Amino acid sequence: MSDLPEYDHAEAGLSRRDFLRTSGAAATAAALAEAPLTHAEEAPAKIATKAIGPQPVQLTLDVNGAAMTTTIEPRVTLLDALRDYLDVTGCKRVCDRGTCGACTVMLDGKPVYSCTLLALEAEGKKIRTAESLIDGGKLDAVPAAFVKHDAQQCGFCTPGFVVAMRAAFDQNPNATPAEIEEALSGNICRCGTYQQMRDAIAALCKNQPGLGARRKVG
Repeated sequence: MSDLPEYDHAEAGLSRRDFLRTSGAAATAAALAEAPLTHAEEAPAKIATKAIGPQPVQLTLDVNGAAMTTTIEPRVTLLDALRDYLDVTGCKRVCDRGTCGACTVMLDGKPVYSCTLLALEAEGKKIRTAESLIDGGKLDAVPAAFVKHDAQQCGFCTPGFVVAMRAAFDQNPNATPAEIEEALSGNICRCGTYQQMRDAIAALCKNQPGLGARRKVG
């Protein structure tokens, strides 16, 4: 045991209660001084945004180079806006859950599932659907290869496949067959015509200068 005399708080003019009260206050002050800022203090000022809906609103979409205007509820998806309001039916509703790719369209050149995107989110962007792959009776090289190699059966998945494939070649005209197949990994063919699609892809990759060409239908 230590030979040091026990400190007498009474002699120092402090009772046990005063000592505990003083020590507690000091500890609390030290903790508060080291505490991080609260969420309220850290949070930036709120950005004012304009609420849309729930009433229908007017919307203009750039679809295949044409301005199309309609009135929809803000909850309407791009797929529904195209099919049910603008009569652009190339994109198909199959799973309606963003898993099969039948509803694929290009948005500013990138393939997206139109069933998972609100139509309002597409305003001001360039939308391309399967209808854009034929112009004046001339078929784009991608769907033309599908026809030549019999790469479709029921046809529900075909618009999504050709749009996704066209986007892949637009982004990389020198893509290999493996790279194109990777780009199509988000699309499903329930009929199982994958080998015919591979034949079409191989032909397109072999004849890359013709990717931008269109062939006359009929």
